[in-house]
Order: sequence, then structure tokens, then C-alpha cells
Amino acid sequence: MVESDHRGSRNGSVVINPAFSDLECGQTASQQPPKVTSEVKRPTADADAVVTTRRQSYVRMGDPEDRRMSLGKRRRSTKEDIWDVTMDLEEEVEYVPWSEKTELQRTGSVLWIIGRILFAFLCIYLFINSLTFLSAAFQLVGGKSAGAAFSQGSIMSNPIVGLMLGVLVTVLVQSSSTSTSIIVAMIAAGILELTPAINIIMGSNIGTTVTNTIVSMGQSMDRKQFRRSFAGATVHDCFNWLCVAVFLPLEALFHPIRFLSEIIVKGVGKSSGENQDFIKIITKPFTDKVIRMNIKKVLAEVTKFCSEDSPKYDPEFCQVWKDTTLMKQCRDQHGKIVKCGFIFSETGMSDTWTGLILMILSLLMLCLCLAGLVKTLQSILLGPVAGALKKHINSDLPYPFKWLTGYLFMGIGVVFTFLLQSSSVFTSTLTPLVGLGVISIDRMYPLTLGSNIGTTTTAMLAALASDSDARTTTIQIAVCHLLFNIFGIVLFYPVPFMRRIPIAGAKILGNTTAKYRWFAIVYLLIVFLLIPTLLLGLSLISNIVFYTFIGIVLLLILSVISITLMQKYAKDRLPLKLQTWDFLPEPFHSLKPYDRLITSLFSNCTCCKCGTQPLDDLTVSYGYK
Repeated sequence: MVESDHRGSRNGSVVINPAFSDLECGQTASQQPPKVTSEVKRPTADADAVVTTRRQSYVRMGDPEDRRMSLGKRRRSTKEDIWDVTMDLEEEVEYVPWSEKTELQRTGSVLWIIGRILFAFLCIYLFINSLTFLSAAFQLVGGKSAGAAFSQGSIMSNPIVGLMLGVLVTVLVQSSSTSTSIIVAMIAAGILELTPAINIIMGSNIGTTVTNTIVSMGQSMDRKQFRRSFAGATVHDCFNWLCVAVFLPLEALFHPIRFLSEIIVKGVGKSSGENQDFIKIITKPFTDKVIRMNIKKVLAEVTKFCSEDSPKYDPEFCQVWKDTTLMKQCRDQHGKIVKCGFIFSETGMSDTWTGLILMILSLLMLCLCLAGLVKTLQSILLGPVAGALKKHINSDLPYPFKWLTGYLFMGIGVVFTFLLQSSSVFTSTLTPLVGLGVISIDRMYPLTLGSNIGTTTTAMLAALASDSDARTTTIQIAVCHLLFNIFGIVLFYPVPFMRRIPIAGAKILGNTTAKYRWFAIVYLLIVFLLIPTLLLGLSLISNIVFYTFIGIVLLLILSVISITLMQKYAKDRLPLKLQTWDFLPEPFHSLKPYDRLITSLFSNCTCCKCGTQPLDDLTVSYGYK
């Protein structure tokens, strides 16, 4: 075997040694340690031809600058490949062409595909029902607490408190439409003004994303799928938090959303319309056999009678409604309470115990449906089917309409959310597909933005179908929600640089969660429970304590971001000590100590070791340590 330089070999046999790409100018191959070589036999008439392999193009050995640029591109592409769903198309799959199959094999293939598709639709149907049960369980456990929290009208003048209250209440009731209904009832009763109501709506926009984040954890056993699914779920979170960071201060200072909504709703108070919840037509026959809820009426009454700012404040009626069950009650012709015919009405248990049992059952049902759906889609989306599907979903429109691709998928998100009448159901259904690599993160982003718009159309239809006395107020709340989402899209989508910010944030969360899978649970607890609860608690102590804490946290966040950016782009301008974070104790700049602690605690748990892969492999796939 003869090793040749870039000018080729006279006998037509060329041996390419990857070690040559690391040679410095004037250094010979004998000075390098031996490396694995790959032989490519290719007769050539031109001794000066550059040999091109399948995936690498070797440039002239005499130009170190070209060599460094080529290596840099390869390193960058290595980091980006983990998010490139087209890389999965290279997976080898045994596939017999249709023309080579017998009649019996063709019949079997068709029946197999039909059976898998029907099973996938069954899993989706039960998956949607499990989300309904999960929502009812949260409502039974924390619904009355949500109503009591909304009744504290005096503290909601603080925009941050209103925001966090919207997050916490929407997480507890698992429904932004329920939160909106309570807000409308409070405004109609004179308990709440429109300005703090807008802050609560911003919070409900964040709280409703907890569902698809929980769904993404169903793929936690596979690091590769978990990275993608968690990023696909949290891109919604990143977008909503960025919008809040920009528009909450603007609304508190200048009230642009309120003023525009007042202009838009003029003259629509006498309109009429119908609201048809299409998804409930399909799911109600099954869910009504298990649980029926009456939460909107009960929480509205709790808010009306328990708020000291309400003209109808009455401690006696407040206690009566607090003791009323959130499950639907049926009465006979004499007004006596009778059983309604659904399963949990027969048990006689309290709301809290019913909610806890239903939560366990719904989470088990959700995990089983998600596992069945993922496995079924994996079996269907193989070979040519996977290639065609991924290619068409994640490809752009032809030139010159390429720039319209994102807006097209945004429109698809609007339509499907309108048909499903739920943004949580739509995004939660897409999350497993992102994990499987069928939909890329970049394609999930416009679909998520479209679902944000689609869920406001649901509220708009509900407003048009509401009572005439509250119709104008309800429409204005829906318009405020719509304007908030439109302003966010205008800011964080048309400009490519701004578009990459929420996507980059979601990818960082996905990478972190794939490396430390416990981080997903910590993220859920901190973002959706700990932060809202902490800020609400501080607001009850004192405004001075609250704003001092907020000021310190904001100053710390801005300092960390500024120093981190300077470490990356202007390291020489920083003092030597600040050029890295190593001067801080390890728990303050790394998750490794917490990972070691959690790993040691669960080291004896055999189920926690399922689906793991060596950390070295993960480090290589990330491209960093």
C-alpha cells in the first residue's frame, strides 16, 4: 500500500490518510503517530486533481489557512447535526420494494399499515382524553385555591403579581379559557379593572404551556428523542417569556394593548355568534362517563362573594361556595341532589381525593398512550415513508416564495388549533413528533405561534356567544389576548436574528435536559410553581421587600448575561479573574455537583438506568464537555 500526497499516485491507487489534514507546513507523515487509513482506488489522468470522498473534500496540504477553515466548518456541522432531522434518513432499514412483493405480501403490508394507522388514531383519541382528565384533576385539587387567589383583587394592581397569578392559576386549572372566564366574571362584577386583567392574561399564556412540557417527559428514556421533544415543548415557553419581558413593562407604562383593544371593540357589543367546541363533540361521550365538571360557575361565585373589593362580598355565601364541589351536581324535580351517572359521582369522595386519584390515572393513561403512539409512529415512519415525510414537512417553498414557508405553517397552526379548540392539545400532539424527528424545532416554532393565535379565536367565538351584558368586556379580553400574541410574533419572527433567540433558548434547554434528565422536573417545578409562589408570597409581605428582591434578581441576571457575552466575544477586555466562571464554587456555575448528588441517591434504582447511554457518547454528540 503506497501513501501518496495530494498529487495522486501513478498506479491509480490513492490512499487517503486523515492525519494529513493535521500536518503543519513542512511536517512529514512519519512525524505523526499512525492513524487508520481508508483506501480509495480511483484511476486518474490528472496528477493535480483533488481527491474528493463521500463526505469530505481534502484541500491542498500546503495551505494551513484553508485546512483550518475546513476543520472549523466540520466542527460547527457536528454541533448542528443533533438538530438536523434529515440526518436520521441515513439509518439503514431493510425494505423490500413493492414490485418484488407477492400478492399475499402486498395484502399483508396494506393491512399492517391500516392497522397501525387505526391504532395511532386510537392512541391520539385516548391521549386527548387523558389531557382532559389531567385538567379536571388539577381543577379538583387546586381549583378553589385559584378562585381564592383571584379574589385578592387589591394585590393584582402590581403587574408582576398579576402575571405570576395568571401563571399559577392556569397551571392549577390547566386551562387558559377557564382563567379568562374568571377574569371576565371579575370585571363584570366590578372586582377587577382591565389593566391588571391584561397582566393575568399574559401569565395564563405562559401557564398553559406546562401541558406539552409534561408530555415531552414521556420520551425521557431516549436521550436523542428527549432532547428534541423537550426543546420542541419549551420553544413555546421561551417565546412567551420573551414577550412578557418586553410587553409587560410597556403595558404597565403606556397601556398600548388596552388602548388598541378599546378602539377595536367599539361597535361590536351587539354582535352575536356561536361557539362550537369541536373536540368535545368527539371526547364528551367518553369523558362524561368518568367525570363532569362545573368549575367555571363555582369559581365565578367564589370570586364574587369572597373578594373584599366586590360589592357582593358576603363571608357566609363565600364559605358556602367554597364548600361546594367542583364536580357537576344533578337534582331531581324536587331539588334533591342525585347521582349524575358518571363514575366519580358514585364514590362520594371529596374533591381533593377525587382529583389525586384522577391525576394518577390520567398520568398513567397519558404515558401509555404516548408510548403506544411513539412506537406506532416509529414503525410506520421508516424507510421511504420517513424520508418523504421529513423532506416535505421540513423543506421550504420554492424560490421566490421561500420566505412564506413559516407563515404558511403558522396558518396551519391557527386552523388546527381552531378545529381542536385547544392550543395545549395541538402542541402536545406535535411534541412526540418533534422527538421522533418528523418535525424539526425550526418548523415547530411557527406552528406554536399559530396555535397562540388560534386559541384566541376560540376565546373570540366564546365572547360572541356570551350574554349581551358581558359581551363587550369578553370581546375586549379576547382582543387583548390576540394583540399580545400578534405583537410577540411581529417582534420575534419576521427578522431572522430575533427568530433565532427563542429557538436557541429551547435548544439550550433541550441539550441540558438530555445531559441531565432530572433537569426537566426541576425546570417544571421552578418555572411554573416555585417562582410564581415565591413572588406572590413576597408581595404579601411588603412592596419594599418585593421590589428590592426583583431589583437584585434583575441586576444579577443582567450582570451574568453581560459577563457571559463578554467572555465569548471580548474576553481580553475582562479582568483575568472574570474571563471564566471558575472563581465561583462549582455549584454556582455547573450542574455537575447536583448531577453527582442525584445520581448517588438513585444509583440503586434499576428503572432509572433504563435507556441510558455512556456519558462520553453524549459529550461527543453535543460537541462540548
